[in-house]
Amino acid sequence: MNKKFFGTDGIRGTVNESYLTVDTALKLGIAAGKVFTRGPHIHRVVIGKDTRVSGYMLETALTSGFTSVGMDVFLFGPIPTPAVAFLTQALRADIGVMITASHNTYEDNGFKLFGPDGYKLSDKKELEIEELMLSKDLLEFPRSEYIGRAKRIDDAQARYIEYAKRSFPKDKTLENIKIVLDCANGASYKVAPETFWELGAKVTVIGNQPNGKNINLNCGSTNTDLLKKIVVEERADIGIALDGDADRMIIVDEKGEEVDGNLLFASIVKNWNDRGILENKSVASTIMANFALENYLSGIGIDLIRTSVGDRHLVKSMRENNLKIGGEPSGHIVMSNFGTTGDGLIASLQVLSMMCSEDRPISELVNLFELYPQKNISIPIGENNPLNDPIVKKVIKEQESFLINKGRIVVRESGTEPIIRVMVESKEEKIINYICEKIVSSIEKSQEKKN
Repeated sequence: MNKKFFGTDGIRGTVNESYLTVDTALKLGIAAGKVFTRGPHIHRVVIGKDTRVSGYMLETALTSGFTSVGMDVFLFGPIPTPAVAFLTQALRADIGVMITASHNTYEDNGFKLFGPDGYKLSDKKELEIEELMLSKDLLEFPRSEYIGRAKRIDDAQARYIEYAKRSFPKDKTLENIKIVLDCANGASYKVAPETFWELGAKVTVIGNQPNGKNINLNCGSTNTDLLKKIVVEERADIGIALDGDADRMIIVDEKGEEVDGNLLFASIVKNWNDRGILENKSVASTIMANFALENYLSGIGIDLIRTSVGDRHLVKSMRENNLKIGGEPSGHIVMSNFGTTGDGLIASLQVLSMMCSEDRPISELVNLFELYPQKNISIPIGENNPLNDPIVKKVIKEQESFLINKGRIVVRESGTEPIIRVMVESKEEKIINYICEKIVSSIEKSQEKKN
């Protein structure tokens, strides 16, 4: 299934280079509008965006595309990705679109699409949209009386704030919690501080002065240096860093140390398990989750179901297996009780709820196990994929057999770059280095042979 526009999480690219242009946005609006205009009801699309300067032109082009095929457009302005997922359902829309490039810098932008159920689109639906974008039938339009309208929804942020607050226990307050919050100069710069403040927290906010070009710039989930510094200076209880579209978060403890995503996820799962709300004793995480996490969860009677990288795959597995929670080490945490996609704000509220109920600092709550040492190597590749080489396959299989029950090997092609990613985990670093050398050498020799 080869797709030209859609990648592992919607469409993303550098603005006005390659395919990320106004023309693409217009065609996306027309094609997605046609795909989702089914039946006699009034058709609606909701559109949110982060704070990138390119959001203005892409929003306008999308709106033109959708209205031209008869869809009414509701415009939210800057708002987190999970808010778009929630409001797609709440407003009975046929489709939701978030204009964002997530944790990338401002030069990039893109589109994340949600169906009427609030979930990201399937590969099949994305392919249907893409085929229509490239089809000669794209520019066939309905009569003028069927053209749609566009409307700004002024209270979208307030609606999402109330939705997020409902995920926090009614019998608890954040009155005794001091938070340093980094909004990455992104989509959450208004809603996140307001949510924590309304729940009673004392909040010091950074990364809340977007200018169109400073999103994720030396701030947010991709750079916590300033957040760590201020947490220590302010003697805060916790630091919270969101990414540009606020669908994931990174936690900094009261000592100014960044909390590993495996440990944070384990602490939330343990808390839910202790409270008896985990239900079927299974959770989901990706192939990148540390082997120590799997061992720890197994030790407390919880199965870890692994998925491919990306919160879309995580959610798919959660729906198939009726799971309440899934998480990636990168900070995406999906909680099916509260939403249909990763939500950095709601995940943060769960961490704060855990701190309140157990009355312990976050550094103690996440101190559950030692992580296995891990080594990651990226190898540039050409047109031919060396992972199809029988010799490379044999080397990988041999090393997996050597490491069985002692660690993990993940070798995969990147979904966004022409590289092979090699990850090896084990308790012994000598073994890690040995295995990495064997696999990397076989891939490089395969490359040389094909060149």
